Amino acid sequence: MDPTRPVPAPSPLTEPYWEACRRGELALQRCSSCGRFVHFPESSCPFCGGANLPFETVSGRGRVHTFSTVHRAFLPGFTPPYTVAWIDLDEGVRAFGNLLAEEPRIGMEVQVCFDELPGFGPVPQWRAL
Repeated sequence: MDPTRPVPAPSPLTEPYWEACRRGELALQRCSSCGRFVHFPESSCPFCGGANLPFETVSGRGRVHTFSTVHRAFLPGFTPPYTVAWIDLDEGVRAFGNLLAEEPRIGMEVQVCFDELPGFGPVPQWRAL
């Protein structure tokens, strides 16, 4: 593992997310009050203020909303070029992550996949379909 690469720091709030990743699943919070998905994890729903936000497995399928390809290193441990993107998931929520595509484009269909981060475990990424 590149000792300079940052690794996620799970907390009690985010642990169910990382637990799902270890199972090869993408799980996001869903508010029991209003039914909306919430990403990134929150302690209360940003839409209605509800406090019951269990994690629910989602399909991991969606389309690229927007992306940026990084050509200059800003963070240690990440070798450019790499592409990060906001993904509009089929479930109606937007997720963020690394996009594995040689020619990314807005609207591209993608599916979540998991890459093993040495010393940590699987982290979600997006690959073109």
